Amino acid sequence: MTSRAALFKQRSELLDFLLEVSEVSSETLDLEKLLPALAKLVKKVIDYEIFAILLVGEGGLMRMRFSIGHREEVVQRLRIPIGEWITGAAAATRRPVLVNDVRKDPRYLNALDAVRSELAVPMVARGKVVGVIDIQSTRLAAFTEQEEGIVELIAARTAMAIDNARLYRRVVKQNRTLRTLTAIAQEFSSILEVDPLLRKLAEQLRQLITYDALSILLLEPDEAMLKDYLSIRYDQRVHLDNIPLGQGIVGAAAGSKQPVLVPDTGKDPRYIACSVGIRSEVAVPLLVGSRLIGVIDLESEHLNFFTEDHVRTLSLLAPQVATAIENARLYQRVARNEARLEADLEAARQLQQHLLPGCCPRVEGLEIAARCEPARQIGGDLYDFFTFSDRRPGMVVGDVSGKGAAAALYASLVTGQLRLLAPEHPSPASLLCALNRALLDTKTESSYLTLVCAQWHADSQTLVVANAGMPLPILLSLGKAAEQHVVGIPLGLLGDTQYEEVSLPLQPGDAVVFASDGIIDNRDHAGEDYGRDRLARLIERHGRRPAGELLQRIFHDVEKHAAGRRAFDDQTAVVVKRTL
Repeated sequence: MTSRAALFKQRSELLDFLLEVSEVSSETLDLEKLLPALAKLVKKVIDYEIFAILLVGEGGLMRMRFSIGHREEVVQRLRIPIGEWITGAAAATRRPVLVNDVRKDPRYLNALDAVRSELAVPMVARGKVVGVIDIQSTRLAAFTEQEEGIVELIAARTAMAIDNARLYRRVVKQNRTLRTLTAIAQEFSSILEVDPLLRKLAEQLRQLITYDALSILLLEPDEAMLKDYLSIRYDQRVHLDNIPLGQGIVGAAAGSKQPVLVPDTGKDPRYIACSVGIRSEVAVPLLVGSRLIGVIDLESEHLNFFTEDHVRTLSLLAPQVATAIENARLYQRVARNEARLEADLEAARQLQQHLLPGCCPRVEGLEIAARCEPARQIGGDLYDFFTFSDRRPGMVVGDVSGKGAAAALYASLVTGQLRLLAPEHPSPASLLCALNRALLDTKTESSYLTLVCAQWHADSQTLVVANAGMPLPILLSLGKAAEQHVVGIPLGLLGDTQYEEVSLPLQPGDAVVFASDGIIDNRDHAGEDYGRDRLARLIERHGRRPAGELLQRIFHDVEKHAAGRRAFDDQTAVVVKRTL
């Protein structure tokens, strides 16, 4: 300890200095702050002229992570394998290397002609070499063994901090990369044209990897060629020749369907020079499943610039890019049919509207209002009015499973069956049983129907209701609204199903509201359902209004609840109100 403390007047000064080293090491996980602070600590005990901290990267290569006095081109380009040169020797042996005259040591890497002496001290943490502190001077024998010992103490106490900072930096980078990849994936899903998609890719990719040149080439299957769709060289748009499969680094990646990483293009015979000064390249294939659709290629003017981390990042991004490009190409084909499809859907919508009653029937003692709003151009909700076999008026409100064209066709089938069966049956329950049997006879897979059926008895001023899985009807009587317990199994699922009937006597001013689950389950931006309670309270507030106005209030309140959010299900409601 005496020799190591010789630079300090007292032992306490050495302990104070080591305490300062520990404090600096524990203050931050930011390498940009930690490494300059470490350089200042070394400067306190050694009057160096040239300083560097080299950190070990992928492939066992060390590069300067912080330096003072070195030329910028050396800092950017220099990569030192462990075991080579003086710094590599220190890393390999895990022992300090002190050279009093570098001209006599063949291990010296002549980065500066004026250098005469060098001290390289390894930093070891968790049993592995993290990097090397390297000090150089223009004076012969500039460093003593005592100074070597002090730097060794500094290295031992800061190696763990540097390793922790690198781990932290790696985690932060990975999180940032994953967030960026997620954002890119979300943004790509909304771009359905190839050219804007590729331009956005080039822009977003810069957030992940710095490149000097980028090319995105897509496969032209009929010609077995990779066609240049987007190429950028030093921020300028350029155009490249098509590349045959198997030629160049890009062609190699396409042919093997595997990433190709080239640390030094000058040593790879596959390299095709498209730009002056390019020194390293990485190419990653774009695959949809196992099918090749193109290649992303990045180039840099720096040797060994691209790493395995870059390859992993591009490999994570490539499937999303490939899928987005494939979707964009499909969209171009779909767009040609879009106008025809829109016309067909509009015709179907008009036909479905014609299948619904044009207006509500006039029934003595009742006001009736009905409305159906499909979530799409056509939907699976329905309502209808008819006459039972006993000449009493009846009505139904229904909701077919599913949405869109299939549900609309099934709803049309149901409407046709109802109009055939209703004149043959005297009651809601018997009509539901007959309709259930008819639907089961059609054997339509994966389709069923919820339906509520009501019959008006004018002699007793009573509405008789049977239900096959629809939301419970809400009765407004004496100013209070409450659900009525009328339940049953949906139609088209089980044979021999029986349905019960419930009689609802109506006083003057009473009303019954039948609503599909598209109204009750409609959600706002927070995911909260409109709900049965809110519907009941609204009916209480506006129950004195005519049936048509009450119906209008219901749909207005549902729309207000959604606050612009598109309905995910068809919305249908029928209001039956006894007149005063």
